[in-house]
Amino acid sequence: MVVKVTIRKVIKKIINVFVLLLIIVILTVIMKVFLFASFLIPTPSMAPAIEPGDHVFVNKLSLGPRLYENWRFLKGEKTTMKRISGLSKVKRNDVLVFDFPYNTPDKIRQGGNTIYIKRCVAIPGDTFYIDNGIYKVKGISESLGDVVRQLKLSETDKDSFREEIRNVFPRDTAYFRWTIKDFGPIYVPAKGDNIKIDSLSVLLYKNLIEYETEKTISVKDGMIYLEDSLIQCYTFKQNYYFMAGDLVFDSIDSRFWGLLPDDLVIGKASIIWKSTDLRTGKYRWGRFLKMVK
Repeated sequence: MVVKVTIRKVIKKIINVFVLLLIIVILTVIMKVFLFASFLIPTPSMAPAIEPGDHVFVNKLSLGPRLYENWRFLKGEKTTMKRISGLSKVKRNDVLVFDFPYNTPDKIRQGGNTIYIKRCVAIPGDTFYIDNGIYKVKGISESLGDVVRQLKLSETDKDSFREEIRNVFPRDTAYFRWTIKDFGPIYVPAKGDNIKIDSLSVLLYKNLIEYETEKTISVKDGMIYLEDSLIQCYTFKQNYYFMAGDLVFDSIDSRFWGLLPDDLVIGKASIIWKSTDLRTGKYRWGRFLKMVK
């Protein structure tokens, strides 16, 4: 009799522990999907705001968490995604964490394993350009990104640029002779925008249209075709952003790969909750609980 009672108690304890672990797992998943995530930053492209070795909390509630309708993205395929309404919208100079959009220079993808962190310098509806190194949006006077480094860029002779930073978006020197010092203007589409598509604008928006429609664009005799359909304009299905690293000479950002789709944005970087020196492994206490600005 005593043995039976003991076995029952043991089984009850095992069940209680299992239920507790299950609850913890469910709560953890809910928090990671709907509330926040944490990422270790390995590169200096956002220094000094974010240094290599910083562990950054990403607020998903701010912009709204993403929900996938299926698991096709795990295979690198595009899946329909819905973003739950967030507490705010993306603002200029927000620091965002996102899935890197490109596995090849001419195709946007979902489900990549590479996570980027950059500053949003242009939001949907903006016309962005770089004038002698200084980041600007038409009609807006606010400073964008790291102005000190942009001023240094403005004083740098573009002939001295490394070859790898000469090949900027959209990589068409016949029509767009853009550089990291003089870039644009480029209009950043908002959801519902209807934009004329011609032999010039197609170079800027081809990747976006193909991403949204999962169809191929071609140009024949100056005419633009989406698969077999002739198109003269296109209505965008989601918002886009122009992203830039604060380290203007050493950041692979929208200047090189183009605009960022909204459905690839994970969330807004909010706070550095921990920081370690990647070389020594020592804590950098002065960066603990530092707000991301």
